[in-house]
Formats: sequence, structure tokens, C-alpha cells
Amino acid sequence: MEDHMTPEGTIPVNPLNDRKTINGWAIFDWANSAYALVISSAIFPAYYTSITDDMIQLGSMEISNSALYAYALSLSYIIIACLSPILSGIADASGRKKFFLKMFTTIGAISCLSLYFFKGMEQLDTGILGFMGATIGFTGALVFYNAYLPEIATEDRFDRVSARGFAYGYVGSVLLLIVNLAVIMNYEAFGLASQGVATRLAFVSVGLWWIGFAQITFFRLPQDRKGRFASGTLRNGFHELRSVWNQLTDLPNLKRFLLAFFFYSAGVQTVLYLAATFAEKELHFETTNLIILILVLQLVAILGAYFFAFLSEKLGNKASLFIMLFIWITVCITAYFTYTQAQFYTIAACVGLVMGGIQALSRSTYSKLVPVNTPDRTSYFSFYDILEKLAIVVGTFSWGAIEQLTGGMRPSILALIIFFVLGMALLSRVKIKSLPSVA
Repeated sequence: MEDHMTPEGTIPVNPLNDRKTINGWAIFDWANSAYALVISSAIFPAYYTSITDDMIQLGSMEISNSALYAYALSLSYIIIACLSPILSGIADASGRKKFFLKMFTTIGAISCLSLYFFKGMEQLDTGILGFMGATIGFTGALVFYNAYLPEIATEDRFDRVSARGFAYGYVGSVLLLIVNLAVIMNYEAFGLASQGVATRLAFVSVGLWWIGFAQITFFRLPQDRKGRFASGTLRNGFHELRSVWNQLTDLPNLKRFLLAFFFYSAGVQTVLYLAATFAEKELHFETTNLIILILVLQLVAILGAYFFAFLSEKLGNKASLFIMLFIWITVCITAYFTYTQAQFYTIAACVGLVMGGIQALSRSTYSKLVPVNTPDRTSYFSFYDILEKLAIVVGTFSWGAIEQLTGGMRPSILALIIFFVLGMALLSRVKIKSLPSVA
């Protein structure tokens, strides 16, 4: 067992590839993925839309409830995009990762618990701030969670360990969503006064699930070294990102891919975050129908991820990405002309098909384009992560602004085609090396 020497003494660190430590790390995905599925995708968007006025007065300005939701999401990611370089610098310094992991987890969980008190327009501030706090807590914690991977596993096991976390997250979040669905649909059998109470208890269940299972992670991960903060540590993340930006001048192929990724991610992420709001407001989906829809979408997403991984081996990454972007454009056009729930179920199946595939294939394509022997590989992926966050800001803000100007969500979803077309145009100029197939 290796020891870390610190000013406060010697702290033992778990050995690499220790099964108990790795499982403890993966449990965090089980814990926090409940937010990603229950709060950001399945239940909260529809609940928010159903209990708030269609038009909301903010000072002298009137804004639709769905546009306000999009703006709140944009602001959350602006905050995280600004914090990410500082957080990455702290994570790279390996000083207090667990402290900040606990801090952001607590912020996220408490924010979910606070949503229980969001009962209508009188508590609108509570609802918006609770949602933003949960989003910030979830995204902020991921910076430190991901930074633990090199400390608990050797490089040859990164993919396998990372996949274990993904699997834990999927199973845990779906399990909790099914339980919530049962309670919401049969609230009287559980002695609850209304479906609204059952829905708000779902938010409480996410907070308790998140903070509860995270304790296993906190217990099993290596302890902090608790070194003192230095001004250089806080600046480190910004210096790393600036270094990557300067290096991109000499890497035009990688720069074109990042620009393509930025534009089509703005479209992809906006659809994923605001599809439930569109379904509830434009097509009058009820909460229970939305939950079932999300569950089906998750199952299709797994098949889609495997299918496009197979397709990329046959046709290459670039062709596979083009096919998926064409499907995304088709989804937007079709959604604009969709007026029935049955039609939307078909569209959702198409979204599920390309949802996981485009995210996984984008990251693997980026890995192929990053210089092989660069010492700044972590910084390159930090840059990639922040670019994705900024894409979410641009996409969701554009959605809200267009809806505000036009008075409807359909023009917003049609406008997303611009992001996909720009992404395809830039991607067409990217050269992606092909790797030999593994027999």
C-alpha cells in the first residue's frame, strides 16, 4: 500500500484496481444519475410546466414558463462553465477532491429536497432555484468524481471501470424512476392526498437516494491529502485551457471537429433537456405518460449505442456521425409537424436510437484526434467538457429566446436544425483516421 505524505501526517491510499474501491466509486453514478433521469428528464419538467402559469410576469417583462425554464438551465451551465476551470485546477492538484465532491453532492441533494415545497406560482422562486442548485450540484460533483479514476485504476482498466459506473447509473436511476412511477400512478394506495404530493415526494426520493448512496463512495474513496490552497492551484485550470486553445492553432483538423461538436451538441443537448417540456406543453402529456416515455427511450438508447458502435467499425466514425446528425435533423422537422402523442412516441424512439450513440462516438472520435503523445491529455478533455457546457448554454438560451419572440415552442425546435447543419458542414472538412478492425 502506498502512502501520501502531507503536512498533517501520512494518509494511506487504497491500492490501484482494488475491487471494493472501484465499486464504491461506481456507486456514485448509481447515486447521482437519479437526478439526471428523474429531475432533468422525466418528472420535474412536466410538473413545473403543469403547476406554473403559461405566461409569467418578471418585473415589467412577461415570459413564458417554458422559456423561463430554458433560461434557468442556461444560467446553471454558465455558472458551471465559469467554475469548471477552477474546479479542474483543484482536482488536478489532488488536494481536496473528496471535500468538493461532498460539497457539490450536498448542494445537489438539498436542492432536490427543497423542490418538495414547490407547489405552484407562489413558490416559483423555490422551484427555479432548487432546479438550478440540483443542476449545479450534479455537474460540479462530476468534475471531482471523474478525477478519481486515475487514482483507483490503472490505465488499461479505465474503459472497463468507466463502463461499470455507467451501468450502475443506468440501473439505479431506472429503478428509482419505476418506484416513483408506481407511487405517482397509485398515490391513493400509498395514503397520499394527491398526485401532486406523490410527485413532490419523488423529488425528495432523489435527494435522499443521492446523498444516501454517496456515503458509500465517500467511505471507500482515498482520503484527501488536505494540502493548503495556493493561488497557483486556482489559476492552474485556466492556464491549462489557454494552453490547449493555443495548441489548436497548429491542429486545424482537431479545431474543426471541436467547432462541429460545439454546434451539433447545442442541438442534441437542447432536445434532450427540453423534449419533456415540449411534450407536456404542446402535446399535453401527463406525468405518468412522460415517465413511461423516458423509460422506453432509455432502453432504446442502449440498443442505439451498441448499434452505432458496430456501424462505426464498418463505415467509420465520420459516416456514422453524419447518419446520426441526419436523423437528428429529421427528428426536428418531424416534431414541428407533430400534433398527436402517438406520433411523438415514434419520434422519441428515434431520439433514443441516436441519443447515446452520438455522445459516445463524439468522445471516441475526439480521442482519435487528440495528439497521441501530448502531456496535456487531461486538459484537452477538460476543454472538451467545457465546450459541451457552453453548447448547452447556447442551445437552451436560443430555444428560450425564439419561443419568447414567436410565442411558441415549435419554431424553437425547428431552429435547432441550424445547429445540426453547421455541425455537418464543419464535420465534412474533418479527417478522421481509421483504426484496424479487431478480429
